Order: sequence, then structure tokens, then C-alpha cells
Amino acid sequence: MISSIPLRVAGSLVAWLSLYAWFSHRYKCRSYEWSCRLVTLTHGLLATCLSAYIGFIDGPWPLAHPGSPNTTLQVHVLCLSLGYFLFDLGWCVYFQTEGALMLAHHTVSILGITVSLALSESATEVNAVIFGSEITNPLLQARWFLREMGCYHSFTGDVVDFVFVLLFTGVRIGVGAWMLYCELASPEPRWFIKMGGVIMYAVSWIFMVSICRFARRKTMKKYHAWRSRRSEELHSKSNGHLKCH
Repeated sequence: MISSIPLRVAGSLVAWLSLYAWFSHRYKCRSYEWSCRLVTLTHGLLATCLSAYIGFIDGPWPLAHPGSPNTTLQVHVLCLSLGYFLFDLGWCVYFQTEGALMLAHHTVSILGITVSLALSESATEVNAVIFGSEITNPLLQARWFLREMGCYHSFTGDVVDFVFVLLFTGVRIGVGAWMLYCELASPEPRWFIKMGGVIMYAVSWIFMVSICRFARRKTMKKYHAWRSRRSEELHSKSNGHLKCH
């Protein structure tokens, strides 16, 4: 099975490139990033559903069996995601759209998946990391599309931001800490797999700091806007009262 893995990854890469080409042809009036974001959204939804099925239904349970041998379904999903991450990393480097942190996140993801496939083990926790990383991705893409369509500053945009922050904090930080503890406490995973988990969790915390700053700025902006409207309403009522006298 190991000998067929490079072919599966290559097939996945070609599939994502083909999907990107189709989106680019379908939305000629849009930017290249629009098409890339659609590919990212597709992978986010697909990877979330597949990794959730593996983790919660097919098994094994990642919190109890880190370092266990890879299953056939896990290998399929890892090959699918590896092809996507190779595509997205190449796209980001070519168009220079992302900073060093996002490129480092993609690089660590590629290395982690590659090592797991090469060793035929630890796909259980790698799959869990993919689930935690991709579950917030559709919301991130939805936020970008709302901005592009001029609909971000609306109730829908506020809901998307709120759910994104809630999921990121609860899953990537909260559940991620539990997952990392189980990974480090277990004697099964190899030390470099554990090190990869530590790096991925550290990257999540760096993202979390940026998200907290964003949430604070948006909350304060909303608060000041509310105060301003409240002040105008009180001023209007006061003026009306004076006119009555």
C-alpha cells in the first residue's frame, strides 16, 4: 500500500488543480484568489466531514489511541489533504498572498501528513488535527466572500465572526490542548510526531492572539457605534421635550 501512496497524492494534487482551473474558467470575471478560495472552501467542507466520520464513527478514537497503525480510510483522507496542502502552498508562494505564519502552518501540515503516511502510523491524531484545523476554515472563507460581495458589515457577518471565534477557541485551543496532552502522555507516538503536535498547537495560539485582538477591536467598534446611536437618540428626545415647553 505504501508504494501507491505517492500516486494517490499526485492524483489528489491533479484533482485540486483541475478544480481550481474549472473555477477559474467558470468565474472569469473574478480574481484568481476567488477561485482559490472556492477550492479551499471545498477542501474545508470535505476534510471536516471525512475526518469527523473517521474520528467519531470509524475510529480509532484519537484521544485514546495516538500512535496507532493507519487504517485504509485514514490513508485515503490524508492523501486527499496532502494533495490540497501542496496545491495551496504552491499557490500562496506563487502569488505571495500569505505571510510567514500561514506558510509555516502549511509546511508543518505537509510534513506531519507525509511522515504519518511514510511510517504507516499516527494517522489517528493527524486526522484529528486536520479536523480541528478545517472545521473553522469554511467560516473563514465565508468571511472573505462576504467582504468581496460587500455584505460583511451585516448581521450575517457578525454571526460568521462569532461562530468562527467560538469554534476556534473551543476546538483548536480547548480540545487541542486535551489532544496534545494525550499525545505527549502516550508512549506510542514517536518523539518527532509529538514535536509536530507541539508546533501545530503553538501556531494555533499565535493565531488565537491575532483573533483576540481582532475580536476586541470589533467589539469596541460596535460598542462605540452603539454609544453614538444611543447618545443621538437621547439628544433627539431631549430636544423634542424642550420644544414642547
